[in-house]
Parts: sequence; C-alpha cells; structure tokens
Amino acid sequence: MSTLTTAPLAGLIGRLFDEADKVTWADNPAIANLSQEDHARLMQSKTEYLGFYGALKDMPLPVSRETGALLYMLARSTKARVIVEFGTSFGISTLHLAAALRDNGGGTLITSEFEPSKVIRARENLIAGGVIDLVEIREGDALKTLASNLPERIDLVLLDGAKALYPDVLALLESRLRPGALIIADNADYSPEYMARVRSAGSGYLSVPFSEDVELSMRLA
Repeated sequence: MSTLTTAPLAGLIGRLFDEADKVTWADNPAIANLSQEDHARLMQSKTEYLGFYGALKDMPLPVSRETGALLYMLARSTKARVIVEFGTSFGISTLHLAAALRDNGGGTLITSEFEPSKVIRARENLIAGGVIDLVEIREGDALKTLASNLPERIDLVLLDGAKALYPDVLALLESRLRPGALIIADNADYSPEYMARVRSAGSGYLSVPFSEDVELSMRLA
C-alpha cells in the first residue's frame, strides 16, 4: 500500500494522464504550424520562453507515466523530505513527488509555475489528491521565485520547465543541495548547456542519461 497506488491519488493520476494523452501539439493553433527548427529554437531560447510556454497554457505537458513512477521511487528510496520542482504545469509530477513525501513521513515540496491558469489547475489537483498540505506553489518566473527563501537543505530537484533555464535554476539551488541529492531533468537534451554542466569532469555531479529524455544527476559534495 502506498499513497501513489491507492485512492484518491491513483485514480486522479490515471485520469490526468488519460486526459493528457488526448492533447497533441496539433490541437494548439499557436504552435501547430511551427517547423521542427522553430520548435527546437523556442525550446532552447532564453529570451522567448515566456511567450512560448504562455502559448501552451492549456496543454498539460506532463512527464511520462514511467518518469512519474521514477520520481516517486527516487524520492522514496532516498527518504527525501525537501523537494524543489521547476515547472508545475497541471501538477502530475507534483502529485508523484508529494505522494513520496507523504509516504516518507512528511516534508515540503516547493514548486514554481509562471502561468496563473496552470497554478489554479495544479492546486485543484493537489487538493483532490489530498497532498496540498505538503506543497508550496510559487507563482511567477522561477528565476525570481526560486531565488530566495529556500530551505537550507534540498534532497531532490525536478527540472521540467523552460529547458534553456535549467543551468540557471540549478545555479540558484546548488548551494542548498545536500551531498547525494538527486536532480532529474526532463527533456534535458534541449539544454546542451545544462548537459555540459552536469557531465563535465570536476563539476561536482555524477550524471547519466536515463531513458530517452531524462538526465539523472547526483550532487557529489
């Protein structure tokens, strides 16, 4: 028995994934006709991310089912008590992480989302899942919301917002990462700067690709 696999969370997460499966990029007229080159450019831009992700405000943009399960397992197995998430969207990944905190005996999950309508949806889902008491949603640009008032010690980080900002968000959190802290970066291949940072010798991280689009890194010291 676990919070993740029992009511109310199990049914809620299943429904949210099913709903997300029905939404495609082609359904969004603002981005449906983008070329692959323009899409890749916008995904990696440090100056156009607000407009790009603003156009995606009605899209759930979840982690995969497998990545969701991975997040729960990593947070449980490391007995994480303090988690920071960049990119809340509708809260699917947040629900997985909060479930792990519940089963670890409690803790705090700080998550940042700049799109107000997504903050509303995520909060509704966290309330429905019975884990809102574990989560602090910070609304706004993560470069500001995660720049202050952070816990002294962070056990686990999920990066799943604007990909070009991964190195900048990591820099904000780095001094708080405990030795052995895990950083999971979804779609990290869209951030070559981030990949170079965590994979470089002497960076203070041990980092490996996990599945097709997830980079799993550990803070060494």
